[in-house]
This record gives sequence, structure tokens and C-alpha cells, in this order.
Amino acid sequence: MLTKLSTLYKTTSILLKANIVAGRPTNFIRMASSLIKDKAFVNGEWISAKSGATYNVTNPATGEVVGSVPDMGVADTEDAIQKAYKAYQTFKKTTAKERSEKLKKAYKLMMENKEELARIITLENGKPLAEANGEIMYGAGFCEWFAEEGRRVQGHVVASPFPTKKIFTLKQPIGVCAMITPWNFPNAMITRKACAAIAAGCTVVLKPAEDTPLSALAICEIFEQAGIPKGVFNVVTCDRGNAPSVGKLLCESPLVSLISFTGSSAVGKILMKQSADTVKKCSMELGGNAPFIVFDSADLDLAVKGAMSSKFRCTGQTCVCANRFLIQEGIYEKFVARLAEAMDKELKVGNGLTQGTTQGPLINKRAADKVATFVEDAKSKGANVVRGGQRSDVGESFYEPTLLSNVTSGMLVSKEEIFGPVAGVAKFKSEEEAIALANGTSAGLAGYLYTGDCAQQWRVAEALEYGIVGVNEGLFSTPEAPFGGFKESGLGREGGIGFGIEEYLEVKYMCLGGM
Repeated sequence: MLTKLSTLYKTTSILLKANIVAGRPTNFIRMASSLIKDKAFVNGEWISAKSGATYNVTNPATGEVVGSVPDMGVADTEDAIQKAYKAYQTFKKTTAKERSEKLKKAYKLMMENKEELARIITLENGKPLAEANGEIMYGAGFCEWFAEEGRRVQGHVVASPFPTKKIFTLKQPIGVCAMITPWNFPNAMITRKACAAIAAGCTVVLKPAEDTPLSALAICEIFEQAGIPKGVFNVVTCDRGNAPSVGKLLCESPLVSLISFTGSSAVGKILMKQSADTVKKCSMELGGNAPFIVFDSADLDLAVKGAMSSKFRCTGQTCVCANRFLIQEGIYEKFVARLAEAMDKELKVGNGLTQGTTQGPLINKRAADKVATFVEDAKSKGANVVRGGQRSDVGESFYEPTLLSNVTSGMLVSKEEIFGPVAGVAKFKSEEEAIALANGTSAGLAGYLYTGDCAQQWRVAEALEYGIVGVNEGLFSTPEAPFGGFKESGLGREGGIGFGIEEYLEVKYMCLGGM
């Protein structure tokens, strides 16, 4: 199988390059690649929707159809839950070592096929191919990480206060886990959740984002080849029309023990309400409104570098993107000028498959419309457009990388998550003011601060009400560190030592008497 995938990838790669140069459509990859699937995956079988309905997956850069998948509904999802529940009865009895070995195989397969997996991401998501390759490395890292974490799940022997009793704690898998994942990281957000669940001994029913199901189905192929048993990892695909009812069933089913969701805070709240009647455990990684604070003492080169990486990665479409740039007044003008220069030098808008592209399309035209609305709101309220500020002529889903100065707290770019390539820069005077501005939001996922003052690094980092803080650093995501937020940015943590796998475990206290 590995030889077959490698040969297919080479053929696909040659054809892709030829077609890009010639300006021809690239949707032939559906036929050329063994990792492109047009069926959902339940109980180890590739299946259609019971209704026979399908929907198309399109490339946001070109509008071309790159694949089609089943548009599944409640009946299909109920069947997947039943199959996952049945598989759980056996899978929970497997050893941690056995599960570890299968996840290690998945890691190896993902790395061997990383270029093909990356191209699938770019075709359905639009992000530049270099970023897609980085995502596959990141996503594969969770296969490897949780393969190791699973073997370190330990209970405890507790010192008993009673001479005739022994006290033990055991950690056991929680059960069937429902997962709803986003389109911005269609590989890594799945492996970050699913590999933790599988390592713990749980089974999974996953609904991937409607825009990017092909990456999820490619993971099914990888897991199948790695030997993950039937019914352990199940993927139900559906379009927007069926998404609410499918999500509702995942939350309300008594056979599902946990719902894990990455997405907006508004949707997360709905899922939590729907999960209440079954007292279901909820793991939520929700929206952000990240402050990016730069003090007068900061290394300006380092701050601009961090701003570029934290703001414009994935065309500004990550939950930890810098959303509000708060710059101390002493270096405000210099920072704006330097950031503008860096944008001119480093950012290039285009098709993600085109060499040199750093800024692909937004996920769809609606997303570009939202960004345009935010920029117009800022302009109407006094912001100055330093760079960009308009739709790109590359395509309807593209927006120019934009830099706004004189931004105030009353503008949409300050109050709401932008999810696009717009950097709005505001000015502050004191440390106290910066902290107040940064914390003045219901979100609390990620924050950034740049300062050359060591004492200030600690003071501000501790004062920020965020689950993740980058201190003089714009990129911090790694499987080894816990990922999650404060306040309305979520519940629980993903990744990290102990944290990520603990979401999928129950603690049992066992008291042994008559000793």
C-alpha cells in the first residue's frame, strides 16, 4: 500500500505541476489519488448516505469542484454511533501498548504521505502548500505524542487512613466520543482530538467541517492502513443543511459520553446546552480575540516578526491569530511603519498551489464579505488604511493583507474575531492600560506580549486572562504543550503532558476492604 500511495503521489504531483503551469483545472486529483475518497467511513467500511445524497467540495481559490462526499443525516449518524458503541465494548479492553503501536504506524504513514495529504488540504482549504505541509507535520505529531502518552496513563495507590482498607484509583476510557472539527486545520484538529481518544481506549464519531471533509477521509485511510480496528474511528460527512441536526444528535445521544468541539463560542454554547440533558462531558476550544501587546522596551525586529507569523498564518484564519495590536505610544509609529514594510516584502496573495504564495483565499466568499464589512466599519469610525483595505482581484474569496492604524475599541476589528488578514493597530500609554484593554473581552484563548523587561514579562503574562501566552514569541503550538482557553474561549485542554489524554478518561476510586 505504501508503494502504491507513493507512486500515485508522484503521478499526481507531476500532473498538478503541469496543469498549474498550463492554467488547467486541478480537480483530476480526485481520480489520481488513493487518499481522495467519495464515501464516508463507518465501522471500517466506505459508505454512502442512506438517502444517496452527496455534495461537492470546492477549491476556494478557483471555485472548482475537487471532490464529492455523502450528505449524511440523522439516521446515518445514529448508525455510526451504534457501531462506535459496539466497537467500544471490545476496544476498551485493548492494552495501551497495542493502541500505542497502531498510532505509531499512523504517524509513520502520515509522514510518508505528507506531501499528498498537504495537497489535499490546499485543494479544499486554500492555504499555501508550505503551510499545509507544516500542518501535516503538526497533525502527525499528535499521532506520535499520544502513542507515547497512552502508555503513561496511571492510577494511584492512596495511603489509607483505615488499617483494614486499601484505596486505589483507576483511569478508564470515557466511552464513545463525538467530535466536530473546523475547516482551518482540517488535519491537525482531528488528530489532536482523535489520537488522544484512541490512545485512551475510546471510540470516535467525527463530523468534519462541511468545507473540508476530504482531509478527514484521508485520515480514515491512514488509520485503516495503520490497523486501527473497525468502528473505532468513524467519519460522518454532511453539508450545511444537515449539520445542525447531526450535531444535535451527537450531543443528545445517551450512547455518546463526550462531545469535543473546535469552533466559534456561539456554536459551542449551543452544543453545551444540547449536551446538558445527558450530562455529557464537553471539551470546547472556542473563539479568540487575541491581544498582541508591544511595549517600548521590546525588540522591534522580534515584535514585527512575531506579528507577521501570528497574524497572517493561514491568511489570518486561526483561533490564535493576533486580533488586536496594542502598541505603546513611544514606538507606535515605528512599529506601524516596520510592519507595513514587512507586509510589502513577505506577503504574496495567490492560489495556494502556486509557488511563492503566502496568502491564499479565505475559506469562501462569505468570509471575505465579513472581512470587508469589518474594514469598512473601521474606516467609517476613523481608522487609517496603511496597506490593503480592499478585495483582491485574484478571486472573490481573496482579500488583500490589510494594515489599519488609529484603531479604537469601538470598532468591529477590536470587538470581534476578524478571522482574516487584517491587522488593526491601537495605541496605549501604560502597562495598566494595556492589561485592561487586553482583558476587556469575554474571550481568553491566546495573548502575546513583547518586552525587554524581564520583570514586566512575568507581571503581564500572569495578569493576562488567557489560557496561552506567547512572551516574545508569535508561534507556540506544539503537541507537547496544553492548548485551551479561559472564559468563553473554552473548557478543557488539548495536547500537553497529561492534559490532552485526561479529557478522555474517567477516574474510578476502588476501596478494597476486609484486609
